[in-house]
Amino acid sequence: MKILVTGAAGFIGFHIARTLCERGDEVVGIDNLNDYYDVSLKKDRLRQLDSYGNFTFSKIDVSDRKTLAELFKNLGFQRVVHMAAQAGVRYSLENPYAYVDSNLVGFVNMLENCRQHGVEHFLYASSSSVYGANESMPFSTLDNVDHPVSLYAATKKANESLAHSYSHLYQLPTTGLRFFTVYGPWGRPDMSPCLFADAIINEKPIKVFNYGKHKRDFTFIEDIVEGVIRCLDRIPKGNPEWSGLNPDPSSSRAPWKIYNIGNGTPVELLDYIRYMEEAFGKTADKEMLPLQPGDVEHTYADVSGLQKDVGYRPCTDIRDGVRAFADWYRDYYPC
Repeated sequence: MKILVTGAAGFIGFHIARTLCERGDEVVGIDNLNDYYDVSLKKDRLRQLDSYGNFTFSKIDVSDRKTLAELFKNLGFQRVVHMAAQAGVRYSLENPYAYVDSNLVGFVNMLENCRQHGVEHFLYASSSSVYGANESMPFSTLDNVDHPVSLYAATKKANESLAHSYSHLYQLPTTGLRFFTVYGPWGRPDMSPCLFADAIINEKPIKVFNYGKHKRDFTFIEDIVEGVIRCLDRIPKGNPEWSGLNPDPSSSRAPWKIYNIGNGTPVELLDYIRYMEEAFGKTADKEMLPLQPGDVEHTYADVSGLQKDVGYRPCTDIRDGVRAFADWYRDYYPC
């Protein structure tokens, strides 16, 4: 198949594009290569992808309506994996318009092009952050998600609603995946694994928010990719048993579906730091700090829907995943 992967120079998009190339698909990647974090890492990921003869790349911003429309018109895609977005909960407090441009305007541009050019499946990244103020554990796709606690989360919730409108109006099959704290090789330098690794190696203090009492459903990147590919190959057809009298928030009469992808085993932040210390063979200096605005205290994924529909649930043990990350980190950032 010919598949478009947006955000192909990003952490998750890179791994997805590489896996699709390895299974023989023709992959077109786009990314705006913005400087939210070190652009050299993004370029190094692209160099890895350039080694595949079935991968091509164009520098395009999804908020650029004209250029994106030309891409769809000239190349044509059977399926689209939309990973491009402005990431980061805390950064949304500083630069809200970056989220509007990428996560809202860009998302509508993607939907419109998929509709106009007959794309058979549009799969996109949502986030566990949509659960917001919800305190029911584990987070289920049957839960209400109308109380986001950050602008980033609100844009991801909006994506799910926008996708439903296109699935309902135009029968465009869409699947949204709520990712839970993704980590692993080639990870973003603004995320905790790289921040902690740098601090541990260079004997700098680690900022431990919520005094380390956070629990996160850390999910290894290879598990995320496996879930994405399985969902991409399962085109939603609509739920004939769906009822507006007792609506299922994860499905619809329209070809629209939502899944959680998480490990299903929350880990306290202090334990996670301990596993990082073990992997790097050094003890961290910890600076205990209160909960940050926009952060949720715990995340915990119910992946029963994913398991039921595509026969998969993430299973990488946190210790194994951290060791794999540490091995890559030492290789990529030699001391």
